[in-house]
Amino acid sequence: MKQILLQNILDSGTLETRDILIRIVSAAIISVVIYISYWYTHVGTAYSKKFNVSLMTLTILTATVMTVIANNLTLSLGMVGALSIVRYRTAIKDSRDTTYIFWSIVIGICCGAGDYLVAGIGSAVVFIVLMLLGRIRNENRILLIIRGSRSEELAAEGIVNEYFDSKALMKVKNTTEVSFEIIYKMSRKVYHLSESKPKSITDRLYDLKNIEYVNIVTQSDEITG
Repeated sequence: MKQILLQNILDSGTLETRDILIRIVSAAIISVVIYISYWYTHVGTAYSKKFNVSLMTLTILTATVMTVIANNLTLSLGMVGALSIVRYRTAIKDSRDTTYIFWSIVIGICCGAGDYLVAGIGSAVVFIVLMLLGRIRNENRILLIIRGSRSEELAAEGIVNEYFDSKALMKVKNTTEVSFEIIYKMSRKVYHLSESKPKSITDRLYDLKNIEYVNIVTQSDEITG
């Protein structure tokens, strides 16, 4: 066992400059595919050019680290200990961003280890899946927030059930001795049920006189920070 380990240490550092360049350049080329995929599947405020560029550099850096590990066993042992103390804290705006980070790391590992076929086939499959399904977004939800006098609480609930055919989900209900606040959650499809009424839901609620405010908020999956 000692002889095998000693032989591996002595044989480390045998990669030629051409092999090193091929591994890193291959990672850079595939990172362009990741860049295009991220750009296409993220639209509007969800797209971050800085994050997209970071995905490219993460792929190249991972490939560089893997090349070092493959090229020098002694140094790789030290790098494992050094990298284990590094902590990364990045706010994720979209759950799909986690997929792209993992994709970048995997491609970097594959290219750094010289498994170009695995990197190419894996990236092609992921790219096709994201091109076909990457732009699918969850339907935005509608929040209806009502605040008013306690004397109008039951009447307000009755109007909401009437306008939305009892499909609006009550999420929060806060009450005091003199006032109430209710938050309903519904899909956009359910919210459109109220459009067939002669009066809007807000006008109908304000007809109760003792309603302080009615807020309608669109809730999306994006996380802002």
